[in-house]
Amino acid sequence: MSRASLVVVANRLPVDRKTAPDGSTEWVTSPGGLVTAMESVMRNAESAAWVGWAGGADEDIAPFDIDTMHLVPVTLTAEEVEKYYEGFSNDTLWPLYHDVIADPNFHRTWWDVYVEANRKFAKAAAAATAEGGTIWVHDYQLQLVPEMIRSLRPDVTIGWFNHIPFPPFELFAQLPKRDSVLRGLLGADLLGFQRERDAINFTTCVRQILGYRANEHQIIVPGLGLEDDRTVEARCFPISIDVSVYDELTKDPAVLARAKEIREQLGNPKKVVLGVDRLDYTKGIRHRLKAYGELLNDGAIDPHEVTMIQVATPSRERVDAYKQLRDEIELTVGRLNGDFAPIGRPAISYMHRTFPRTDMTALYMCADVVLVTSLRDGMNLVAKEYVASRIDERGVLVLSEFTGAADELRAATLVNPHDIDELKSAILHALAMSEEEQQDNMRSLRRQVFDHDVQRWAADFLESLERMGGDRSEEARKAPARPTLSADACPPRAELDSALESFAATPRVLVASDFDGVLAPIVANRDEARALPESLQALRSLSGLDGTNVALVSGRSLEDLDSLTEMPSSVVLIGSHGAEVGALPESVDAGILDSSSLSMTDERRSQLETITAALERISRKYPGTEVEKKPTAAVLHTRNAKGRGAANATEEALEYARSIRHAKVTPGKAVVEFSVIPATKGEAIEALARACACDAWLYLGDDVTDESVFHRAGDSDLTIKVGGGETAASFRIAGPEEVKELLAELLAKRAG
Repeated sequence: MSRASLVVVANRLPVDRKTAPDGSTEWVTSPGGLVTAMESVMRNAESAAWVGWAGGADEDIAPFDIDTMHLVPVTLTAEEVEKYYEGFSNDTLWPLYHDVIADPNFHRTWWDVYVEANRKFAKAAAAATAEGGTIWVHDYQLQLVPEMIRSLRPDVTIGWFNHIPFPPFELFAQLPKRDSVLRGLLGADLLGFQRERDAINFTTCVRQILGYRANEHQIIVPGLGLEDDRTVEARCFPISIDVSVYDELTKDPAVLARAKEIREQLGNPKKVVLGVDRLDYTKGIRHRLKAYGELLNDGAIDPHEVTMIQVATPSRERVDAYKQLRDEIELTVGRLNGDFAPIGRPAISYMHRTFPRTDMTALYMCADVVLVTSLRDGMNLVAKEYVASRIDERGVLVLSEFTGAADELRAATLVNPHDIDELKSAILHALAMSEEEQQDNMRSLRRQVFDHDVQRWAADFLESLERMGGDRSEEARKAPARPTLSADACPPRAELDSALESFAATPRVLVASDFDGVLAPIVANRDEARALPESLQALRSLSGLDGTNVALVSGRSLEDLDSLTEMPSSVVLIGSHGAEVGALPESVDAGILDSSSLSMTDERRSQLETITAALERISRKYPGTEVEKKPTAAVLHTRNAKGRGAANATEEALEYARSIRHAKVTPGKAVVEFSVIPATKGEAIEALARACACDAWLYLGDDVTDESVFHRAGDSDLTIKVGGGETAASFRIAGPEEVKELLAELLAKRAG
C-alpha cells in the first residue's frame, strides 16, 4: 500500500490472533471502543493505516490488510515487552498516573528501552504517512512518539490522546525523566484528555516544570534556536462507545434469551447487582466487596433475594501487584460465599475470564444495579455500555466520582468509593429506588450517551486537529523528503553501480563528502581522526579532471579541515556545517557564494561567547564531555561522556537551546552544535552546485547533519549514506573502506 493520509498509532494493533482447532491461525478484529471508532474513521479517510504491536515478542510480521484496515506491525523484542511495556508503561506510569494507588517502580534501564521502543513506533508511523498527512497517537505507552515524529516529519499534523488520567503536578513531578516526557508530548499539535481536570493538570506541569508559557488550553513551545515557536493545544475530549452496537444487540432474540437464562441460573432473585471490571487495583473491586460484605453481615441485604455478579477480566497476570490483587479478591469472595451464600446459590458469583460482547450485553440487561467504583479512571466505558443496554429504561448506575464518566453521567448515583459507609448507602439506595425514579435517571443517561457516541468523539478530535494543522505557517508545514531508506535497508550493489555509471557519464558534476565517519573512521578523540590516504588521493585526482568539481563539507572548523586534509586549491573546503567557506577555484562563481551573510560581527561574537560559557557550564557537570570552540560556533561533544552523561548533557543542551533566539542549533552524532551564523550543509551544497553550474552532484555523508544535503537531491543527483540509520539518501555503504573503493571506482569511470 502507498503511504496513508491518516495513520493511527497505538501500542497494540486492532486485531487478535485466533488459533483454529486444526492449528491454523487467523487475525480477527478486536472488540473495543477505540477499534470501533477508528474503523469507521479510517473507512471514511482517503487512505488510512494503523501502526502497532501484534502482541508477541520477536515477531517480524509484514504489513497486511484486514477488513478495511491496513495494518503496520511494530516488532518488539522480549526485552522490550518486559521493560517498555510491563516495566515502564505498566509498573511506572500506570500507578503514578492513577494517583499512586499502588507504588510505582522506576528503573533506568526501563526508561532506556521505553525510549527505543517509542522510536520504533515513531519511525514506522513516519514511514507510513503521506506528505502533509495526519498522525493520531494513542495513550501513555507512546508519550515520546509525537516529538520523535515531528523531528522526522515536520510536514505532518500530529495528535495524541490519553486514555487514562493525567496526574496533578505534585504526583507527576515525582517521575524521573519528567522533562523528556513533557517535551515528547509537546511534539503534537493537539493533546486530548478524558477530563478537563486532566488537561489542566498537563498545562500546569508544563508551566511548572518546563517554564513554558501556557494558559488553560494553549501552550507556547519555544523553537530550538532560530526555529519558530509553536502553539500546542491541550483539551478535553471524553471518549465514548459505539451505541449502535448495543442498540442492535439489545434487540437480538439470542441476547434477550441469554439475559433471561442468566437470571434463571441465579435462581430468579429479586435484584441482581453487577460489577464488570478489568482485574486492576484502580477499579475499586476490593472496596466494593468490602461494602457489599458489610451489608450482608449487617443483614441489610438478604442473599436469598439479592445476588451479586463480579466479572474480573484477566489483566497483566505476570505483574506481581496483579497476582496479589487476584488472590485477595478470590479469598474475599470465597469467605463471603462461605459465610452468607444460601444453599444452591452464591452470594457473589465471581468469574475471572473474558466474555464476548453478546454475553456482556445480556449481563447488563439482567442487572438491576451496576457498581462502577473505580478509585481512579480515565473514563470507564462499562458505565456507558450499561446505559446503552437498558432499552427498558430501568436499572441504576452507581458511579464513582473519580471516573471520567462521572463528568457526563450526572444522573447516575455518584459515590466516593473510598468512603465505605457512603458506598453502602448508595448500594441500598439503588436497590430500593422506585421504577419512576429509575426511568427518569436512565432517560437522562441514555440521552447523554446516545448524543455523544464514539464516532462523535473521533470526529470532534480530528476536526480540532485539522484546525491546528491548518493554523501552522506554510513554512512550518514544508517537509523534507521522507526517509528513503529504513535503518537496515540497503539497495542491491548493482543498483548503486548503475547509478554511479550514469553519474560518471554526466558532463559537469560536483563530488562532495563529509569528513568524519566517511573519509576518516570515527575515533574516540576527534583530534586523532585521519582520513584514509587513498580516499584523499582519489578526491585530489577527481578535482583535476575536466568538468569535475570536488568539495569537502564538515562540521569541523575550516582551519581544522584544511590541516587534516591538505587539499589543493582545486578542492573547495566548507567548514562549520556551511558557515565557513575556503578559497574557491576559478571554475566556481564566487558571486553566487556571497559570504556577506556569513561574516562575524561584534554582536555575533558576543553571542558566541555567551553560548560557549553556557555549554562549558553544562560540560563541567558531565565528565568526559567537552566544548569545542569554532570561529562561528560552539560544539558540545558527548562521545566520551561517562555513564549516562551523554544523554543527560545532550538533553540539557537542547533545553538551553529553547531559551535562545540567536543561534542555529544542530544536534548530531554525539554532538550538539550552536552556530551564530545560520547555515546548513544542505544550503552550502545547493549554493555550491549553482556556483559550479553542475548538471548533477554526488554526496557522501554519515551524520544527522548530512540529511539536510540528502533532502535536497534532485533526480540526477546521487546521495549515499555511510553506515546505518534511517536516511533520505538513495543508497548506503558500510564505512570508510567502502568509501575508498567507491571513490576509486568513480575516478576510473570519470577518467575513462
